[in-house]
Amino acid sequence: MGTDKQQLLDVRGLTVRFPTTDGIVQAVSDVSYSLNRGETLGVVGESGSGKSVSNLAIMGLLNRDRTQISGEVDFLGRDLLTLPPGELQKIRGKDIAMVFQDPFACLHPMYRVGDQIIEAVLAHSHVGKSEARARAVELLDHVGIPNAKSRARDYPHQFSGGMRQRAMIAMALVHNPAILICDEPTTALDVTVQAQIIELIEEVKREFDIGVILVTHDLGVIAETATSVMVMYAGRIMEYGPADDIFGQPQHPYTWGLLDSMPTIERRLAALVPIEGSPPSLLNPPSGCPFHPRCPYAFAPCPIDPPPPLEAPVAGSHLDACYLPWEKKLDLGGKRSISRLGDAA
Repeated sequence: MGTDKQQLLDVRGLTVRFPTTDGIVQAVSDVSYSLNRGETLGVVGESGSGKSVSNLAIMGLLNRDRTQISGEVDFLGRDLLTLPPGELQKIRGKDIAMVFQDPFACLHPMYRVGDQIIEAVLAHSHVGKSEARARAVELLDHVGIPNAKSRARDYPHQFSGGMRQRAMIAMALVHNPAILICDEPTTALDVTVQAQIIELIEEVKREFDIGVILVTHDLGVIAETATSVMVMYAGRIMEYGPADDIFGQPQHPYTWGLLDSMPTIERRLAALVPIEGSPPSLLNPPSGCPFHPRCPYAFAPCPIDPPPPLEAPVAGSHLDACYLPWEKKLDLGGKRSISRLGDAA
C-alpha cells in the first residue's frame, strides 16, 4: 500500500476449498493483500464472505486433510502454507496471535483464567511457572483488568463479556507477536465496552508496533481504526485500498450498499437502504461477478464474463473488481463518501 514500514505479511492468490458430499464449497478465491508493521487492515463483508476462513488458513487452523488450500502466505520470508505442521506451530500463538469472536467459548470453563494464560506463556517459552504466572498477571493488568493478581484466580464465568475479551487479548500478547488477528472482537458486547476493546487494540498496536488484521461487520469501527480496508463478498475481494480512499471515494457497488446501510449523523435510520437479496451459496456461486444477482448496476458482462480482476480503474485510484466505467464509479461513489471520523456513527 505504498509505505516504507516493514512488511510483515504478503498474501498472494489465497484460495480455500472445502470438499463435501454436496460439492466443493468455494470459501475463499484468489485473495491477495499485504500487512505492514504498525498498520491495521480492516476486513469487512457480510457473513459467509470468507473473512474468518482466510485468517484461519493463515493461522494453520484448517484441517489440511479435508481442505484444499493454494496460494502463498509470506510471513517475513517464510510461506506459511508450505511449512510443516511442527514449524507452523512454533509461529502460531508466538509470532502471529489471534483473538477469536467468542471469548466465552474459547476460554475453558474448568480452568482459572490466569492458568490458561500461564499455559500460553509456557507453550513457547522456557521459563518457570512462577515467572509465567507473573507474566500472566502483568498482562491482565496491562489490558485493564482491575486487581489482576486476584482476578487471575477467577474462572471465565466470573468475568464479564468485556473482561473475557480483555483476557483473550492478554493471552494473545504473551509473546509480543508481530501480527494480531482480531476476528469480530466486539461481537455481543455493548457499545461502551466495544469502544473500550477497540481502543485497547489500538493501544496495543502502537505500543508494540505490530500489524493488526481486524475482521468486523461494523464499518464504523473500521472507519475509526483501519489504515487499509479489504471488502469481501462470496469469498472474493470486491475492493481494497487505503481507508481514506475506501470511505472518501468507494468504487464498488457492494461497498456502496454497505455504506448505504450504515447510519451516519446526517442520515437517519429511516433513510437506510438495505442490500436486496441474500449472499449466494458458495457451493454454486453465480457466474461472472458474484455480486451481480443483487447489484442494481449490473449490465451485460457481469453475469457472463469471469469475475473482473482486482485492479485500479485509472492511475491514482485504488483496487476494485467491477465492470462499471470509471466515470460512473466516480459519480456514484462520490455520493456515498463519508468522513472517516466525523460521520461514522
